[in-house]
Amino acid sequence: MLKLVVVGSRYFGAQAFEALRNEPGVQVVGVVAPAEDDRLALAARAVPPAGVPVHILANPKVVPGEAIAEGTDLIVAAHTHARVSDEALARSRLRGVGYHPSLLPRHRGIAAVEWTILEGDPIAGGSVYHLADGWDAGAIAAQDWCFVGKGETARELWERALAPMGLRLLAQVARHARDHGALPAHPQDARYATRAPMIRKAVVTAEGSAAPTTSLVVTVMGPDRPGIVRMLSDRAERHGANWAASRMARIAGEFAGMVHFEVPRANAEALSAALRALASSGLHVVVAASEGSAAPAGYRGYDLELVGEDRVGIVSRFTGLLAERGVSIETLSTDIATGTGGRQTCKISARVLVPRALDIDALRRALDTLAQDMMLDLALDERAGGAPAAG
Repeated sequence: MLKLVVVGSRYFGAQAFEALRNEPGVQVVGVVAPAEDDRLALAARAVPPAGVPVHILANPKVVPGEAIAEGTDLIVAAHTHARVSDEALARSRLRGVGYHPSLLPRHRGIAAVEWTILEGDPIAGGSVYHLADGWDAGAIAAQDWCFVGKGETARELWERALAPMGLRLLAQVARHARDHGALPAHPQDARYATRAPMIRKAVVTAEGSAAPTTSLVVTVMGPDRPGIVRMLSDRAERHGANWAASRMARIAGEFAGMVHFEVPRANAEALSAALRALASSGLHVVVAASEGSAAPAGYRGYDLELVGEDRVGIVSRFTGLLAERGVSIETLSTDIATGTGGRQTCKISARVLVPRALDIDALRRALDTLAQDMMLDLALDERAGGAPAAG
């Protein structure tokens, strides 16, 4: 009897649990889920007569050793948001495997299905790989492939082919472990590795040049109630503005928000007036306009982004590296994001000012070293208009 622990969440985690526990000679002895009401936890507790033991993570980012039952033969990661720790893997005789929706080593990263579509791949696939150090770099236990339909979106490809493929491959690997007491392990050929970082901007095609725009930075405060965001978005839409970025929160019963709109220059004044008119509804609104964001003399403006598995110390090490080199941070935001397959990551986005005297290639190398050390995807791009002519 092969004893499994399923670590996962949501629909795919619950489906993998059902598929594996219905395999002859396979027993799911435990489930690790992020919350009591997660679909995987509910599915495990519903198994008659007394349910399957469920461990709810105290820290949703890491699976500790105590989450894995004694006598476990294999850990199966299915749509997990948490990193399976070395201590957890050590408690499993065959350690662990996970499913990645690509033909590894192609499209290693958070957005494998999206990059399959973006790159125009005619063939997609899925891989069950050994959980190990590195970004989706463990040895391959099983793979399969499928054609990509013409005009298919990433979600459609995932739901039609790659999610069902993952369930089949995980069951196949479990049967092999049951019958042979071991797992296939074929090392990935790093020569063919590609990266699939989170896609930062929508890919669109357009004809002609864009009309000149004005940036409006709007701050809004007032008693929280339903409909505030709708009022902002309605006015933006009526004036042809793009909602470029925002930060909003409810704090002690008050709504506080900051929104960046890109609006056709001809409509900027009208939109500003419409937004300020929200004061009549009890909101305090401040609008600041800008025709551009050129860096000050002596600096170059860059957009920087780091995306990777969330862990302690990313922000501290990243900001420390910049401070040591005299790089000024204009804006900084951090978010937890989930890509196809359910992997939870930390996304750091920053607008920075780099001294002209600093060797940009040296800065890139330092950031690359940090990114590799913490298994992050890195993007550093100079902003348009960010390098004014020297005086």
